[in-house]
Amino acid sequence: MGEPVGRARVLVVDDSRYHRELARQVLRETAEVECCGDGAEALALLRQRPVDLVLSDLTMPGLSGLDLLERVQREFPGTDFVLITAHSSVDSAVRALRMGATDYLQKPVRAEDLTLVVERTLARRALLGENRRLRQERAILESCKSLTPCLEPEDVYAVGLDLVLRAMGRHAGMALYHRVSIPTSDGFHFRGFGEDQESSLRNVLGHRKPLDLSAFPELTRLQSGPVHEALRECGVEVHEVLVLPIRGQETEIGLFFVIDEGRPFEDHELEMAGIVTGYAAVSLRNAERYHRARERAFVDDVTEVYNSRYLLEAMDREIRRAERYGGELSVLFLDLDRFKLVNDRHGHLVGSQALRQLSQLLGQCVRQVDTLARYGGDEFTVILVDTDERLALEIAERIRRTVETHPFEAGGDQVMRLTCSVGISVYPLHGRTREALLDAADKAMYRAKSNGRNRVCSASELA
Repeated sequence: MGEPVGRARVLVVDDSRYHRELARQVLRETAEVECCGDGAEALALLRQRPVDLVLSDLTMPGLSGLDLLERVQREFPGTDFVLITAHSSVDSAVRALRMGATDYLQKPVRAEDLTLVVERTLARRALLGENRRLRQERAILESCKSLTPCLEPEDVYAVGLDLVLRAMGRHAGMALYHRVSIPTSDGFHFRGFGEDQESSLRNVLGHRKPLDLSAFPELTRLQSGPVHEALRECGVEVHEVLVLPIRGQETEIGLFFVIDEGRPFEDHELEMAGIVTGYAAVSLRNAERYHRARERAFVDDVTEVYNSRYLLEAMDREIRRAERYGGELSVLFLDLDRFKLVNDRHGHLVGSQALRQLSQLLGQCVRQVDTLARYGGDEFTVILVDTDERLALEIAERIRRTVETHPFEAGGDQVMRLTCSVGISVYPLHGRTREALLDAADKAMYRAKSNGRNRVCSASELA
């Protein structure tokens, strides 16, 4: 029957077979015992498999007990050492203690004394190990406070990945998550990879072979699969990958991947990583609640689409993303033609109802990933992500035709026809800031009006 998991290991080093077997018999209930006859053999065994305690005779052929102690201290730091001496060698025992030995025994060794010293040494070792673990856990808990101010999910994933790697003493890893604001797009954060490797991983895991994030409901240790294939494809050799899921309470879901870097994962690393992911999950829930409350504050009361305050934040965010990923971004600035006449002829209630109908039409003409906002009055703005000028012109023209042909309710059985003028600007072609893009789209819209209204105009047409 195998030894219990986590049982302490003791190496007995003595040139006397009798004393080796005696120690084995006495300690077999206390620890897993291995025996050898000299210092050289002991060092060879330690290189194969570390132990918690070395119990060594002082006088042996070849390396003495003190020589062995010095080598163990240098080559296997953290290993406890108990020296066994004769009555005439007390000075050697004192010297051993000064060199770092944990304790010593005098021959002839009684069974009860051997048991007591070994149990006391292992108990002290366990206590010190627990203290180290608690200090490490406290340090990790303190570091997790850096997650508290993270109100954007992307920040939670980025900071969480850094904390996981630090807690585990690792350097290479990545975070993969769904960008809820852009449902068809995944987000990535990388640590410990080169730029070419990051680009390859983003292409493979984000486009060619996308991962199902819900397929990892709990901590998983992978020895093969699409993650390994993606890593090897970009030149990273890996044996084991640790997958740590992180979930919010509503829509947020992501994964932390930690690369083994040629060193197997240990239980205490998994425990520390679990603490970090627990805190990260709490931060994700806070970010979800924050966004829910913020969206309520950023919705226009009349049209029930986003207001200008949200638009300005969304533009900054999407510009940063476009800059980071090298993409394009288009802005539509739309204004109803002669809308003042609607309010004058039919009243403001009909005008407000027309604006609500218009917002519904616009929502049908753009994608879920785009941002639609009422800029003010009868002006609307649309942020089209990953959209170049050609596609933006097609979408704007579709909007113009839809508005032109739609029968707007005018009260009772009456209907009215409305038209709109649309201006377009594109990042980075017409500007790199939200102010520059909005100004360019606004001027393009006024150019459309000056050319006869019910038209689409790009900022590229401005003189």
